[in-house]
Amino acid sequence: MALRVIRLAQSLPRNLTGNVLAGQLIRAATSAAANYRAACKARSRAEFLSKLGIVEEEADETQFWIEMIIESGLMKERRVKSLLAKVKELTAIIAASRITVKGYRKYQTDPR
Repeated sequence: MALRVIRLAQSLPRNLTGNVLAGQLIRAATSAAANYRAACKARSRAEFLSKLGIVEEEADETQFWIEMIIESGLMKERRVKSLLAKVKELTAIIAASRITVKGYRKYQTDPR
């Protein structure tokens, strides 16, 4: 996802709005990718959940910036539709993963 977002950002117009949105978009997407990698190397369940929380926030922010690009008229929706769908899908997967891990944790501490 992060590489596709970088390519999208590079194709935005070189004006004030395009530059600002490109920068924000790249920061959010690359942060999601880096924190996902960190989650995979987490030393504890708590650290894993914390990193996944950051990934979810950054993926959602990536979605926001793509929507802003569409709504501001910098790019037609049809050009970014598949990327936006992928970002939404990844955000949902990460959110579901966090819920699953939290539930597992609760079960581990309260075995009823």
